[in-house]
Amino acid sequence: MSIERLLDVMQRLRDPKDGCEWDLAQDFSTIAPYTLEEAYEVVDAIQRSDLNDLKDELGDLLLQVVFHSQMASEQNAFDFDDVVTGIVDKMVRRHPHVFGDTVFKDTAEMKASWEATKAQERADKVGSSSESIASTLDGIAMALPALKRADKIQKRAARIGFDWPEAEPIFGKIEEETAEVREAVASNNRAAMEDELGDLLFSVVNLTRHYEIDAETALSRANEKFSSRFRAVEQLAREQDADMSAMTLAELDALWDLAKRG
Repeated sequence: MSIERLLDVMQRLRDPKDGCEWDLAQDFSTIAPYTLEEAYEVVDAIQRSDLNDLKDELGDLLLQVVFHSQMASEQNAFDFDDVVTGIVDKMVRRHPHVFGDTVFKDTAEMKASWEATKAQERADKVGSSSESIASTLDGIAMALPALKRADKIQKRAARIGFDWPEAEPIFGKIEEETAEVREAVASNNRAAMEDELGDLLFSVVNLTRHYEIDAETALSRANEKFSSRFRAVEQLAREQDADMSAMTLAELDALWDLAKRG
């Protein structure tokens, strides 16, 4: 089945006369959360190695692209074909060694070319807007998960040398930020606590980046590890006919230690 069938379905859903009331009521901002959710569900299917589910989730994500394209076409802004043309042109432009005569001597040179092309694209985009000065940080999406966005911000800054040359000084920075968190807590200033905790998290992301560990992935694994052990604690409590909410912290810690050994 071709993409045309899906485009036709979405056009019918958005038909002002015979379309679906819910679909007609939507706009870019109301659909955006669904787009984000579908992207996460694609990643979840991949992490679970469920290819059948991945097929379904990719379809759901594709529907989001078609939905946004249909709404844009109704405003005479762009349509699905424009979206396809844009990404095709971008991929050809960013791969001159595949679609042109460019020869890179190594992966580092190829990566440098890729980044240079992206930087030029950002500069061209700024040049075509009301902005007059391009920033190294332009193009980093505000809607990214905070850990991922922190990583991208730091990597962009590092491209122009705004970075520690090695990881060791970051440990000192983390200790400094931890001390500032303690000061904010002691002052009972919630705004300061939020600010300093944010700085601490940003520094931890910096450390993961220097060791080439994805912060989002690391925290996701920590989440799953905690969840797995907590479920084990719940099971142990059930086996003892114990009410976890009535147990002391010491008793819960004992079950936690058992769960870790298990």
